[in-house]
Amino acid sequence: ILEYSIYDALEADFSKVVIIVNRLIPQSYIDRLNTISGKAGFELHWVYQENESFLPVNADFSQRQKPWGTGHAVLCAKNTIQEPFVMINADDFYGKEAYQLAAEEIDVHISGSQFGMAAYPVESTLSGNGNVARGICTLDAENYLVKIEEQTSIRKEENLIMYTEKGKNIEIASDTLVSMNFFIFNPDIFNALEMYFNDFIKSDPEPSQEFYVPSAVQRMIDEKKAKVLVKTSPSKWMGVTYADDKSSIKDFLASEIKNNRYPEDL
Repeated sequence: ILEYSIYDALEADFSKVVIIVNRLIPQSYIDRLNTISGKAGFELHWVYQENESFLPVNADFSQRQKPWGTGHAVLCAKNTIQEPFVMINADDFYGKEAYQLAAEEIDVHISGSQFGMAAYPVESTLSGNGNVARGICTLDAENYLVKIEEQTSIRKEENLIMYTEKGKNIEIASDTLVSMNFFIFNPDIFNALEMYFNDFIKSDPEPSQEFYVPSAVQRMIDEKKAKVLVKTSPSKWMGVTYADDKSSIKDFLASEIKNNRYPEDL
């Protein structure tokens, strides 16, 4: 899926790819993508998310095994990214139009404290194999993000889309926009991430707690440090939440190849 994302980004005139990984990534895969980048002529950087990276002085979390989360992962790329950029999940398929939309936003809207996000109608992000977790977006009249509210039990029941909160089932409209972690940032985000990560560490987090990008974005909005313009993605989103979702995305990509949207060999 990651390679389809890279292909779509290159088609939209992006030319630099930064992949944030842990030390368990096989060297054979790194070599594979390095070879591809050499042939295709795009800039490729590998950034390791180390647990000790960006820890405040005197902070001792040497026993911590779990990574610090997506906010820390992006922060680890601070010294590699100096230009506006798109942040994605490597295991999500966002569709080529989402990258085209992002490229247009970078040209027109992304500067200073102005960020962007491609959001998807919740109905198009469900799994037929169980509940999904999604960030439900609340927007103002000008389509700027007011709030992202994470719900972990979103599912379809007959013709309704529901989630459960405090024991109560709540219906949501099928066209409700949700965040799938497709953000368009300026490098300004890094200073905020570093400051908020320091605050997170000072709060003495539990071993399982993580520092997430949406939480950092929400804090920036609340503190009037950023505005996030939300655009509805015209693309189809696909992902693998459950093992049985894999066949669905394979069938989808096969149909995209058949319709000449992608070459058989990327």
